[in-house]
Amino acid sequence: MDVETDEKELKAAGAEPLSDGRRGLRIHGWEIESRKRSILNSSEHQLWEQKLQTSHLPEMVFGKSSLVLKHVNSGIKIHFNAFDALNGWKQEALPPVEVPAAAKWKFRSKPLQQVILDYDYTFTTPYCGSETIEIYTDYGRGEISQRTCNLHWEDCEEKIDVVSLASKEPILFYDEVVLYEDELADNGVSLLTVKVRVMPSCWFLLLRFWDLSLQPRL
Repeated sequence: MDVETDEKELKAAGAEPLSDGRRGLRIHGWEIESRKRSILNSSEHQLWEQKLQTSHLPEMVFGKSSLVLKHVNSGIKIHFNAFDALNGWKQEALPPVEVPAAAKWKFRSKPLQQVILDYDYTFTTPYCGSETIEIYTDYGRGEISQRTCNLHWEDCEEKIDVVSLASKEPILFYDEVVLYEDELADNGVSLLTVKVRVMPSCWFLLLRFWDLSLQPRL
């Protein structure tokens, strides 16, 4: 989905593009930025394995790609990235998925010939995003201190306003960022993406994990 930004619509909504070549916009006190980068190289891949304490990562990890939404005045930042998503996968520790071909092979094979997977190779994650509050303190003389703290979430009865999403408001900004992808050894595909759509009155986020394996989880 390609969306061409109309400068008149941006101005009418009180929005403006981000500066310094960044992809995104500033609207109603929020900075919304998408970052699309290349996959991890071999050294970065090894470093992530060490940090996550695993020898298994998806084939394509877009480690520096992210979607960031920051409220400038309060310092609230909501962001989506591959590392935190994979950390969620590691902590979840789901059992491995078995495809039909593997079941048949195990039936024909001797115990010593069988390869036992001890991890969820679909990389299914409970990840729902990351959030922090960035607080800057100016001590004068050019000295600025930064510290962060976590948000506290509370349940509410409000639901997504579907009517607003279906309205004919102009789309000021749209993008989709792939965080990681794996073809599951030709047994399907797992894919984690996050997309954002910004309108004059609201913005809408969708974090989606696709697990298109050839066999449902046992």
